[in-house]
Amino acid sequence: MKLIVNGQEQQVEVEDDMPLLWILRDELNITGVKYGCGISACGACTVHVNGEAMRSCQVTADSLEEGDQITTIEGLGTPPALHAVQAAWVEHQVAQCGYCQSGQIMQAAALLSETPNPSDEDIDDAMSGNLCRCGTYPRIRAAVKTAAKNMQEA
Repeated sequence: MKLIVNGQEQQVEVEDDMPLLWILRDELNITGVKYGCGISACGACTVHVNGEAMRSCQVTADSLEEGDQITTIEGLGTPPALHAVQAAWVEHQVAQCGYCQSGQIMQAAALLSETPNPSDEDIDDAMSGNLCRCGTYPRIRAAVKTAAKNMQEA
């Protein structure tokens, strides 16, 4: 199967029931996507599939189509050119342990692509499926607001 992962064409031969999470981590060595729960309850494995935030632990190989565009945290931005959400995360010092942050950032980026000026309720609703054991939720909300503002100004 041919996928476009972070802008690069990738060919993978895997079992139909293999989750995208393991395709990315084990087959393509893309480790920014994290395993959290395996049942789509925590959001640590969130990636974009054709621009939509999805839990990669629940997306199986047979549900993907040739040429699907997969974006992970590694493809969202780069250290010299961070995505607005990544830059806001740094500005607000959101991460503590950091384990959930790639999924949080990917979910926030998807929210802002659909809702450029989200309310607190929009943010809370969109981010509610992404759990943070460190409890950085107020900083997450502040970072999303900052990213939205910076994206609108850009």
